[in-house]
Amino acid sequence: MREFTNSSVARFPLAVSRQERNAEETNRISAFMNIEAWRKNENTGSFNQLTKGTMLTIEGYFKPEEWTDKVGVKHNRVVMVAVKFYPPIEKEDVPEKPVKPVKKGKK
Repeated sequence: MREFTNSSVARFPLAVSRQERNAEETNRISAFMNIEAWRKNENTGSFNQLTKGTMLTIEGYFKPEEWTDKVGVKHNRVVMVAVKFYPPIEKEDVPEKPVKPVKKGKK
């Protein structure tokens, strides 16, 4: 985290993973995304959630960055700017068997 006069920024990698099935085998595919979160200095309390191993839901936008290093080589990357981040929403329990409506007989 870096602090400036009026705001602070937290830059961190976030692991993003998904499961991929190949025949009967299931593999977890992971990648890291660079995240950047800006806050006014009076609102940096939300940065307390940013600890290793914490699952987060992030809302934001992608920002392309380009730069030239000391040797003159051009580089680029895409960073996600986190506008909001919060703990993930729990998955809803889905019943294994659908409940069939009860048919009422005619009188």
